[in-house]
Amino acid sequence: METRCDSFIAVSRAIAKLPGLAELLGHPVNYHRTVADKQQCAAVLAWGRKPSAYQAEQFAQQYGLPLVRLEDGFLRSVQTGQKDSALSIVVDEVGIYYDAAQPSRLEQLIVRPLSAAQFARAEALIMAWRVARVSKYNYARELHPRPCLPYVLIIDQVLGDASISYGQADKHSFHTMLATAKRVYPDCLLIIKTHPEVMTGRKRGHFDLNALSHDKQIQVLAEDVHPVGLLEQAQALFCVTSQLGFEGLLWGKPVYTFGLPFYAGWGLTVDALIAPPRRLPVRLENLVYAALIAYPRYLDPETQCGCEVEQLLSWLGLQRQMRERFPEKLVAIGFSWHKKRLVRRFFQGSEVIFKTKLPVTIEQDKAALLVWQRPRFKEATPGQVLAIEDGFIRSVGLGAELAAPMSWAIDRRGMYYDSRSVSDLEHILQHTDFTAELLLRAEHLRHRLVAEGVTKYNVGAGQWLRESSREAGQARVILVPGQVESDASLRFGAPVLASNSDLLQAVRLANPEAYVLYKPHPDVMAGLRKQGENDAQAYQWCNEVLSDVAMGHLLTQVDEVHTLTSLTGFEALLRDKKVVCYGQPFYSGWGLTEDKVGLARRTRALSINALVAGVLILYPVYVSRSTGRYTSPERALAELMAWQQEAKLPRWCQVVFRYVLTVEKKLTRNAA
Repeated sequence: METRCDSFIAVSRAIAKLPGLAELLGHPVNYHRTVADKQQCAAVLAWGRKPSAYQAEQFAQQYGLPLVRLEDGFLRSVQTGQKDSALSIVVDEVGIYYDAAQPSRLEQLIVRPLSAAQFARAEALIMAWRVARVSKYNYARELHPRPCLPYVLIIDQVLGDASISYGQADKHSFHTMLATAKRVYPDCLLIIKTHPEVMTGRKRGHFDLNALSHDKQIQVLAEDVHPVGLLEQAQALFCVTSQLGFEGLLWGKPVYTFGLPFYAGWGLTVDALIAPPRRLPVRLENLVYAALIAYPRYLDPETQCGCEVEQLLSWLGLQRQMRERFPEKLVAIGFSWHKKRLVRRFFQGSEVIFKTKLPVTIEQDKAALLVWQRPRFKEATPGQVLAIEDGFIRSVGLGAELAAPMSWAIDRRGMYYDSRSVSDLEHILQHTDFTAELLLRAEHLRHRLVAEGVTKYNVGAGQWLRESSREAGQARVILVPGQVESDASLRFGAPVLASNSDLLQAVRLANPEAYVLYKPHPDVMAGLRKQGENDAQAYQWCNEVLSDVAMGHLLTQVDEVHTLTSLTGFEALLRDKKVVCYGQPFYSGWGLTEDKVGLARRTRALSINALVAGVLILYPVYVSRSTGRYTSPERALAELMAWQQEAKLPRWCQVVFRYVLTVEKKLTRNAA
């Protein structure tokens, strides 16, 4: 097999098969046994200074090729290496960052002067890192409650960690570190963060935990927790070579080192060892720019293309935010086998236990309850019961047909369709200070939704044109969307009228001259839900009944939407249509609709962009079809459009469509 001169060669089959490596490097990676002319390759790849790297070194010498060492980046992934492939790597043709005995490309980058723009970017990245609350790995929860006493954080490492010996330290360095911490901070609690498996005996650390248990100044923490909260409140950080020392600098903490990690010796840390002369004092921004911007390569997990650190930081920050959003332990009641899979996707940061029946009391399971829609618990307090409903950008296809949702509304206070009490959505709309940046984001999202004709279910292939009807051409056209009359949104959000026929009669009575269109709910048209009691007589009160018409198209042809609580009213507002509400849907009462039934507690006037920001950005939870991880509404919209294109094809060729998209994506990346 011939290769291009810009391809890399790997002696290790494991390296050659690493997911995303070719995208991170920007060039193909070939296993050495498949390469005919090895001397035409750009370089040989080795993984750090692992034993397998020795074979790569010999291979590079044999064929006169450069050697490039790889390692995981400092902002790696959600899960650990056993579960997630790396979303960043460092590429070093000089050495490797954790080997203090030799120069590395990272050291060369650290001493380079920064332009004003580079300095500002590094400053912004430090703040973005704090806001995102990320670390190298990002799956665990933060520690709650946090220590009340002032403390310093001491980082243990697993015995035999290669970074210790290559950082010119040994097991004695850890005891020196502890003794120094006791001497420098005699009045502080000393929290030793050790590996969780050290407590179970599966791995060994550097401290005698039994002996430490008698020291009242010391607290051993072996829980698998996200370190950010601990770093944020620590008085100082003590470490040997752990990356947490670098993260401590990002959080502005005094950092004491007892080895020579990559961030020591630059005048930014208090060091027990003397750094090599090549390490000179620099600003923190120089270290950050080199370590997080110039040295690593990053992969966008949603597009599988190379990206900048800020993009991956934003994505991982979203994962952190969402994994902490809901209680750590949940008891899910009465979910079908189909929905159990979805529950696990939408609650990735929580432990979910499935049960078939409701407990007698909330406190029975010592956990929050998770339910589809919302039962009434008189003793429940906010957060004890989480109710689920489909989100507003849902799928291509109906929920009753088991089309998997891309978004869910998950509510601690109530549910958005229940106007009898405040929901999380209503609280957001009533109290959020919508920033200019958020409003601009909402405006762009709204324009994209309208331009693409996106609605909740995105079903229907037919069209209706008002010009095709002589009677409708000059008249005011009103659309009345039908609803499933047994739905909770009518039971809990329509206190006056409660049926489609009642609504149609009211609309016709108030608008005798209008051309009224009635569109039954798609679930009813598909035979998946029961027809309304008098739906068969709808022709008595409207001019036309529509069936297989795409809602996104239909809304462009009408002047007004009159509804009880249908989401179609919100979709009409996005398109600047007049909306008249005969019930109390979530989008009424904010000064954007004509309301037949008022709701006194909604006292705030909102712009359409503020409504969109609350309803589509802040309130729902989105999960990507491609990654299975949390995503943004903008990405959900992009994936929904791809889903629509796929759904237009016959089922037998949809697999081929997916394959063609995959090949096309790979060819595009290779060309880039």
